[in-house]
Amino acid sequence: MKNIQLDVYVGNLDCEHDASTIKRGLDNSNGLVELKVYPKSAKVSLTYDPLRTSSDTLREKLDELGFPPQEGRAVPQQPEIWRNPKVITAVVAGVLLLVGWLLGQAGVTQIVTYGIYISAVGIGGYYFGREALEELIFEREVGIELLMSIAAVAALLLGEPAEAAMLVFLYSISEAAEGYTEEKTRSAVRALMDLTPKMAFVRRDGRESEVPVEELLVGDVFIVKPGQSIPTDGVVIAGESNVNQAPVTGESVPVEKQPEDTVFAGSINEQGALEVRATKTFADNTIARIIHMVEEAQEKKGSSQRFIERFGKVYSPLVLLVGILFALLPPLLFNGAWETWLTRSVVFIVAAAPCALVISIPITMVATLGTGARKGVLIKGGRYVEQLAKITVVALDKTGTLTHGEPEVTDVILLKDEQLDGITSSEQLLTIAAGVERLSQHPLAKAVMRKAEAQGIRPPEVTDFHSLTGAGVSARVNGSAIYAGSPDLFANQLNIPMTEYMTEIEALQNEGKTVIVIGDKQAPWGLIAIRDTIRQNARETIEVLHQAGVRVAMLTGDNARTAQAIAREVGVDEVYADLKPEGKVVRVQELAQKHGHVAMVGDGVNDAPALAEATVGIAMGAAGTDVALETADVALMADDLGKLVYALQLAKRNQTVVNQNLALSAVVITILVVGALTGAFTLPIAVIGHEISEFIVIGSGLRMLRG
Repeated sequence: MKNIQLDVYVGNLDCEHDASTIKRGLDNSNGLVELKVYPKSAKVSLTYDPLRTSSDTLREKLDELGFPPQEGRAVPQQPEIWRNPKVITAVVAGVLLLVGWLLGQAGVTQIVTYGIYISAVGIGGYYFGREALEELIFEREVGIELLMSIAAVAALLLGEPAEAAMLVFLYSISEAAEGYTEEKTRSAVRALMDLTPKMAFVRRDGRESEVPVEELLVGDVFIVKPGQSIPTDGVVIAGESNVNQAPVTGESVPVEKQPEDTVFAGSINEQGALEVRATKTFADNTIARIIHMVEEAQEKKGSSQRFIERFGKVYSPLVLLVGILFALLPPLLFNGAWETWLTRSVVFIVAAAPCALVISIPITMVATLGTGARKGVLIKGGRYVEQLAKITVVALDKTGTLTHGEPEVTDVILLKDEQLDGITSSEQLLTIAAGVERLSQHPLAKAVMRKAEAQGIRPPEVTDFHSLTGAGVSARVNGSAIYAGSPDLFANQLNIPMTEYMTEIEALQNEGKTVIVIGDKQAPWGLIAIRDTIRQNARETIEVLHQAGVRVAMLTGDNARTAQAIAREVGVDEVYADLKPEGKVVRVQELAQKHGHVAMVGDGVNDAPALAEATVGIAMGAAGTDVALETADVALMADDLGKLVYALQLAKRNQTVVNQNLALSAVVITILVVGALTGAFTLPIAVIGHEISEFIVIGSGLRMLRG
């Protein structure tokens, strides 16, 4: 029997320490094959052998460890403040601190006030003190919690119980507040979860009924009424409507949907009723995949965050060692006063604790990743946020990226003024062309058919249809043989002089258009020009990239003439045409050598090698596309080049906020340390400065939640 994966959101999971507690508690559990903990998302993923254990057993173990599993897809929320044990103990410590101070002012005996202060330290320091010991014993690490615990105990031993109680109260309050900060950063995931309805209106066996969305099966037909959100991915089988895809792709304009069009989970039906056949289960739809990737991304740390964490693991023990040396060396070597240097040592340990420094990057990064996902930009980890901020050149695929990837007829031109077999207008020429091309599967033929349909043209019946490989097609219309194909078909195979028409043909080709000639064996009748249309905001996007100092290159497998025409129109700096997939890889390498960090933007399928070679690979139009979502480092959910600019701007803004937080943290620590060593700062001042800097950094990082 195959192993089963259980993903469950749990309460009270706020940090790496909680994750370690879960791992220790479930270690060697019977039947547990693999365990992953996502503290940023409050999620635990358990893979287990169903013959040896069950989901209920594993849920019970999580509950026993103090991490109660949530029902369904609900992201856990922090308890109300008055029910949060960490908040309650911190408030009790604060009340005892105030009572002790008031009694001291009233002249109550010192032993009573000492007892109250000691109680405040014991109650307020319970949670972070326990964390400090567990981290030291099980992880063999000296953390910030241990520094604060030692400082509090040392202050008590030095006869400064009020200062110890104040330290514990302020630090325990900040620890309790971190849980609510984590909840704030989870708002993006919670918003994604809220996009899909809890129930779906399904038609099964001729009967209609409401079922939980989790019970939807591939192939089920469900009905979406105006104003309702779509429960899972599917294909429209009946009805027409405009669908707002902004919650999924970030597109600002609703998209018209009709039979055979794809719809995504979480998008909102605006007008008519739709009947949709489900193509994905709820657990595997677009929203579910986005949520999972955001959760994975939030756990992937950037290089700067990994550096800060490594630094913290060395820095915290060093702070403790230096604090001990400051307490011992001046009295032993220079006859310093023991009480003075012990006090300064305690103040130093608090002042030098790197809380703000350690939290400055992850809080900002998680907020950035969540905001990006909410705006239709899925970045797969902190590493790629950092690299996006360094991009100096963007390489764009042409087809499907700069253009729509679907050719359209741009010109229908009669070559002679006199009547040709009854053809006197471009509309009649298009009618004949549509008849000849109707049975062809070539993309250009389909473009001709779309143009005819758009003009309400009904193609004539044809006989003797033939595909002329690499040249065009032929068929009989009203008994006459008609040809549609390249100029070479008429010049070389039909031996019709084309010289007098080449000026007009070459003018169209120089505009990046493919030219189809329509005619019979005696003469060409007219031209149909076709081109893959440029995206509406392509030129504007490239202008914005240029303003930001980013160079833009086009990499395409198309011919040089078409590529150059598109490049001139949109303002691309460099053009590389006639490229195979391996050729795009070479060009990306060359661009990196010449200009620095390269972002490659493509469809995530044909461009996979180039996406992998670039500093950052970006897939555009990735909604509902499994390969694109898996291949790229960044997925732009909509077919919107403007999202590329947004992604780069978001990354640069993230880097600015991170740098500001790091600078602020370093300055505050330096000032506090100098004040501690010179005796200018007392313990309460050091504690207040330390906690205020932490709250400022948290608030600064949360700015990234704004879109």
